[in-house]
Amino acid sequence: MQALRGITWLLLLQSIGEVMSRGLHLPLPGPVVGMLLLLFALRWPIVSDSVRVVAEFLLQHLSLLFVPVGVGVMTHLDVLGQYGARIAIVIVLSTWISLAVTALVLRALMRGHAETDAVAPEPAATQGEKVPHG
Repeated sequence: MQALRGITWLLLLQSIGEVMSRGLHLPLPGPVVGMLLLLFALRWPIVSDSVRVVAEFLLQHLSLLFVPVGVGVMTHLDVLGQYGARIAIVIVLSTWISLAVTALVLRALMRGHAETDAVAPEPAATQGEKVPHG
């Protein structure tokens, strides 16, 4: 019963996301809006507990979710043969770009964190322990 509630929450939030995306002419796809709604809804135990059950089930059977993708690739081998090299180049370049952006953002965040740590007060010594200076 808990799994049925979890699936219901997921489908309901995705449907609301679709309606909001189309109705408000948002630049985001409906499933993305639904995921954002899910992010906020997970604060309530009634949602998080039931969605947790479904999420664990889906993660255990994640490999089955790739079967439709594999079948889709097999049915479009002619397109893959025609544009395969271009698709591979785009995938590699977009992966490199996203890794570079992630690294730059992480570096900027770590630099900001290091500056915050530099001005933080030194921890007080506990009993019998010396605090190193310098």
